[in-house]
This record gives sequence, structure tokens and C-alpha cells, in this order.
Amino acid sequence: MFLQKSVVAFRLRAILVKLVASCLVWACATTSSFAETSPPQTSGVPITHDQIEKAITSLDAIVGDIMKKSGIPGMAIAVVHDGKIAYAKGFGVRKVGENQPIDANTVFQIASLSKSLAASVVARQVGVGVVKWNTPVQAHLPWFKLMDPWVTQHVTIADMFSHRSGLPQHAGDDLEDLGYDRRTVLERLRLLPLRGFRDVYAYTNFGLMAAAESVAAASGKDWESLSEEVLYKPLGMSVTSSRFADFEKQTNRAIGHVKVGNSFQPKYQRRPDAQSAAGGVSSSANDLARWLALVLQNGEFEGRQIIPADALLPAMTAEVVSIHSPSADARPSLYGYGFGVGITPAGRTTISHSGAFALGAGTYYAIIPSAGIGIVVLTNAEPGGAAEAVGTSFTDIVQFGMVTRDWFAAYGTAMTQLTAPAGDLVGKSPLTAPAPAARSSSYVGRYGNPYFGDAEIVDANGHLELKIGHLSQSYVLTHWDGDAFSVRPSSENQTDGSLSSVTFKRAGDEPARELTIEYLNGNGLGQFMRR
Repeated sequence: MFLQKSVVAFRLRAILVKLVASCLVWACATTSSFAETSPPQTSGVPITHDQIEKAITSLDAIVGDIMKKSGIPGMAIAVVHDGKIAYAKGFGVRKVGENQPIDANTVFQIASLSKSLAASVVARQVGVGVVKWNTPVQAHLPWFKLMDPWVTQHVTIADMFSHRSGLPQHAGDDLEDLGYDRRTVLERLRLLPLRGFRDVYAYTNFGLMAAAESVAAASGKDWESLSEEVLYKPLGMSVTSSRFADFEKQTNRAIGHVKVGNSFQPKYQRRPDAQSAAGGVSSSANDLARWLALVLQNGEFEGRQIIPADALLPAMTAEVVSIHSPSADARPSLYGYGFGVGITPAGRTTISHSGAFALGAGTYYAIIPSAGIGIVVLTNAEPGGAAEAVGTSFTDIVQFGMVTRDWFAAYGTAMTQLTAPAGDLVGKSPLTAPAPAARSSSYVGRYGNPYFGDAEIVDANGHLELKIGHLSQSYVLTHWDGDAFSVRPSSENQTDGSLSSVTFKRAGDEPARELTIEYLNGNGLGQFMRR
């Protein structure tokens, strides 16, 4: 009986193989035939010269409307068409309370637009043979490790730049918030759980930074100098830098703002050197227009091939699904190597990226290669959709001759989570009759954690304080219930209004032997043991 079933199964498999082979031959034939008559670049909606002119002449009004709705202090925009700057202008002020105007040369922190510039740097090094996109990170960064030894050996530059390494979302950002430097953050990524090597898209600034460091090591330079040498100087990007110190020296620079009540205030300063390649670039609209021209012309600029086209193409084209389609009739979001890739309702490929610092920057660029046009929008305010709304309204007019929807309302709603307060106690009221805490001495002491380092609980003039991180940042602990206290962290990822629990574990009258910091426990590593 078993033999008969096996024979039947074998015959069925043979028939299926033939059927599949026949289907593949038919599919290839029909696909080839279709491609000859309808190339993949074909769009269902034509773009006229008048539409492009209308989009450019509409920008002043679009910006005025979005700035009024959003209340942001300032913005700078540049448009490139057919390799030339077609529009470059600044709006508003560099800093609230001062009258210094923004112009097209004002330098902004561009946040995650840095990733696309970093990918351009890597593409250049790929093009001249220093590395390949599929070079393992560890090949030139031997000290770099992830939790899984096999993944450590095989994770490539391309994997990191497409966010498919298996590292959890925003891996290492919490260490940067605590003041740790780049090397420390990258070394401690080995302690994080991996979640599907090359199977899962998870946006990671420090994964990309690790790949950039590997490329820099292969080039015999630090990342910042390499970027300047192979991209910024050849393009004449005279005010662009991957160092915060250079941004700070600029006299014509935009100061970041956060929303306080109904207005924007210059309350914080983001210092992103630790993740330079992923978010540490500062630049102007005019400088970024030169980079847009390079990308639109497949690595060529002013008649010179700065980046070989075949090395840049993999970065600019889809490599991974970043957001899967929620339904059969919905388009997915895609990602290349440091570049976002999508298909518009007009059937045209777009290349784009947003940048966001909750402490005061919102940026965006979008390129439509088939139309030879691109726009970059820089703002000096926390992300709220203003930059994306201007850019998408512009590309709407380019493609359709009109703005198809209220993009500020759409993006604003989607982006509220970026600046929302963090912590398990947000929105909760203190208990009216909480259980009493133990004596302060039961909690005071030093607690260790291999990922976050030491946390110290001190008695400061009658109240407890938590000191944590490289700079020993100090936070007041407020009693909540029993051995649980509340803390108000403040950083890029814990915005104003954040409220989190700090819970001690103890037995009887003994001193606490463990504490858990909830806002640091996203990857299950928030437990600290008494030393």
C-alpha cells in the first residue's frame, strides 16, 4: 500500500512539474511579448510641460498654505528638472523670536535623508571596486557582531542599507538617547534579539551605520571624511557635512523647534554624530539640489560620471517590501539601499525619503525619474507632515495637474505617533490610595545591565533619583504604588509628556535586588540587577 501511494505521488509530482514548466514557458513568452509592446517605464497618465510649469509656479502658494496650517517657523525648497535647478527658495525664519530669514543656502539638519546620501557614497565605492553591495559587514569591520554567529558572518552592506538584517526596529537608538558613542552602540547590537534575517524589514539607524563604518574602514578613512571626499566636494556641496560640529559653526543655519502648546519653540538641539550616515548630515536646499541632479542623471553631474550608473541603480530600485499591501488592490511600499521606492497612482516610479527628528526637524525629498524632476523640502520643526505635504502636493500637480487631496491632513494624522509621549503611564492618573513604598535605603544602590550599562538610584534631599547612561542623566522618581515609581524621561525617542514606570523587585525587608525600567524594555532588556 505504501509503495502504491509513493508511486502515485511520484507520478503526480511529475505531472505537476510538466504543468508548471509549461506555465512558465507560456508566462515567459507572454511577458516577453508584452514587454516588447509595453515597456515597464510606461505610465497610464502623461505629463505635459505645462503641468511641470504649473507645479513650479504653484509652490509659493502651496508653501504659504502649509506653513499657515502647520504653524512651522521655516522651510526651504529646491526643485531640479532635467539636471538644472528650476526653483530654490526659503520661507520663514531660522529661529522663533529672531528675524533672520531662511533662504536656499540656509543649512538644516536633514535627519534620515542622510541615508540616501550615505547610499550614494557607498555606491561610489562600489563603483570603483573598494567594496561590493554584497560584501559582508564583518569583512572590513571584524569586531562587529550580532547575536547569531552565522548572521554575523553573512550580513552584508546591502542587508543593512535595506533594513533586512533581522535587528529589531530602531536597534541602538535607545543607547544613543543615553549618550553612548557610535562604537559603543555598534558593539552592543550583539545583545539584541534577531527577528528574521532577510525576511523582515525593520528600520535601523545603527544597522545602516555599521555598514557605513565597514565601507569607511575598507576605504581607509573615517565615514565623515569619506563622504566629503567622494560626494560633497565633487558635487560642490559646499555647506554639507556629516559632522555636527560643522553644522554648529554655520552662521546661516536653521534651529530646530518643537511644539509647545499651540506654538513652536527652539527647546532642544539634536546631536546625531553617533548615527552620522543614518541621520547626521546637515545641508541646504541648494546643495541638495545638486545631489538630486546627480541621482536623476544616474550618477552623472555636469558632464562627469561621479558614481557609476550600475553601482547606483541597486540602491535606487526596490530590494525589499517595507510595508506589505493591506489589500489585494493596494500598492506596497518598497525600499532599496537607503532609498524609498514606490509607485504612484499615475503608474510612475518614485524615489523618496522622509527625515524626522522629534527634537526639531522634518524633511522630505521625492524624485520622479521618468519625468526628470525632483523636489527637496527642509523644515526646522518637529515632524508633522508639512515637508511631505508640500512635496506630495507638488508631485501631484506634476502628474495630474492638480492636488488630489489634503496631504497635510493625511500626513499629519499619520505622523502623530512620531512625537507622541512614550511610556506605560501616559494618560494614567496616580492612584488615590497607593500601597506605601519601602524605606529609601531599600532602593538606593547601583544596578547593572549588559546592554544599557549601570543605573544608579540615589537619595537626593529626600527624594529618589535615577541616574543612567553615559552622561549619568538624572531623573526624579515619583512614588506611584508600592515598589513602583514613575519617571519622566526626555530624549529624541521620549518626547515631552512621556511617563514611564520604574519597578523594583524585593523580598520582605531586604533591599531591592532588581529594577525594571519600562521605557527601556521594548526589546526585553530593561531589567537591571543590583551590583
